[in-house]
Amino acid sequence: MRPLVPPPLSCRAPWWAASGHLQTILGNYLPGEPPTHPSEPFRIQLADGDQLTGRHYPGESDALVLVFHGLGGDDQAHYVRRTIALARKLGHHVWTVNHRGCGEGRGLAKQPYHSGSGEDLGAAFAAARERHPNLRQLAIGYSLSANALLLNLGGGLRGPAAQPDAAIAVNPPVDLGACSDTIHRGLSRLYELRFIRRCRKAIHQRVEDGLIPDIYRTGPLMSLRQFDDAYTTKAAGFRDADDYYDQCSARSHLSKITIPTVILMAKDDPFIPWRHAAEAQPSPAVHLHFESRGGHMGYLSRDLPGHRWLPYAVEHYSRQLLDA
Repeated sequence: MRPLVPPPLSCRAPWWAASGHLQTILGNYLPGEPPTHPSEPFRIQLADGDQLTGRHYPGESDALVLVFHGLGGDDQAHYVRRTIALARKLGHHVWTVNHRGCGEGRGLAKQPYHSGSGEDLGAAFAAARERHPNLRQLAIGYSLSANALLLNLGGGLRGPAAQPDAAIAVNPPVDLGACSDTIHRGLSRLYELRFIRRCRKAIHQRVEDGLIPDIYRTGPLMSLRQFDDAYTTKAAGFRDADDYYDQCSARSHLSKITIPTVILMAKDDPFIPWRHAAEAQPSPAVHLHFESRGGHMGYLSRDLPGHRWLPYAVEHYSRQLLDA
């Protein structure tokens, strides 16, 4: 693979989004145009009886872009919708995939999803190969899914799993323990409480749907580490939070990636330290891109219409990866 070239424009923050916190918050709430592309629902049967759901947006090219959302989101999250729009602009097919129990998948999964759900991503890649055998695959993972994607690519799973042909990982928490500590400090605690609220809601939905017993004791003021000890590790079969973080952090597997991959992060992300990816000594197949500004999934720019730099960068790297 030839070396990748960064986008011509960096993310120059506007004055009203000059910090990582402002980038993160405003990037989440600034309105955007929803895509109007036609789509068809699909389901993926998993080996343990759970199902994943998603949507196929038909295209014209020989490429399929598979998009995976972050913690507490679904396949209609604002950043997913923008990725649909840019991929369809390029003529590509798109699969958006919900993690277990998310979005249209409510009621179809007993087991939780988490930052190590690389097997589930592998099930999506395998299903896509079966249903669209002639299409090349570009996987795009955001936040939690970005780590799961890198874990899949680096062979950090408990068993073999299907992989895509190329990948983009945006704001991956490659060191889960360090991220859980960082998000518990200062203003980042606000994001932590928001994630806890969403995660507790997902548990309550599974209980209401009769999928799991009401045995998990979680509280609204918990830290992510406490929540993972109380629910994620017990439901997913880890010994404790440290065991989960150790097994599911992609950091130690970046050096083993052989598939062309872009890791895109911001140095002012409020709760995901970028240095962990840089210090992991990724393989030559991995292109690291660090922006000074961008926060967590914000990337608001003063140089682009609509102020959205992230879709611009994802489109730039998508073109290079699929033309390589």
